[in-house]
Amino acid sequence: MAKPKILAFAGSTRVESFNKKLVKVAMEGARAAGAEVTYIDLRDYPLPLYDEDLEKSSGLPANGRKLKDLFLAHQGLIISSPEYNSSISAVLKNAIDWVSRPAEGEAPLGCFADKVCAVMSASPGALGGIRGLVHLRSIVGNIKVLVLPEQIAVNKAGEAFGPDGKLKDEKQQASVAGLGERLTRTLNKLHVS
Repeated sequence: MAKPKILAFAGSTRVESFNKKLVKVAMEGARAAGAEVTYIDLRDYPLPLYDEDLEKSSGLPANGRKLKDLFLAHQGLIISSPEYNSSISAVLKNAIDWVSRPAEGEAPLGCFADKVCAVMSASPGALGGIRGLVHLRSIVGNIKVLVLPEQIAVNKAGEAFGPDGKLKDEKQQASVAGLGERLTRTLNKLHVS
């Protein structure tokens, strides 16, 4: 059986993003369970704000096409989303909006259909970004993605990570890695050859 392919990214462009650190912990768990994981930084795929007039006049931007191709090539997603004003970041929503646009000959939401996703967040606040995860879960769940019921929200993120990028709390580190493992096991069950 081929290894499941997982695309992993954070909904943040900040270089020292807590969510970039968190998604990398989950990636370790997914790789340990046998997945092939591709990490991307949305900072490397700048996009204009989604605008249907722009799409009609210019088509899908080159970075939108690159992102869409990455989504199409993977069965699973690991998304770590910061919470901005009780929701998800604009860069994450904009990437989802552009990638969701069908190109000629593509099925609607073809790059999201039948994907399985693990969601998590890290925030300096007391709730760990959990309010944003409610929105993220709703968005991706409504575009044909199966979202795992488990999720992780790391609070006081400014104090949570060590200099090596790992979580200082071993139990929390294991839980986040375990979410990556769970995603891999779920993909293996759904994509048995």
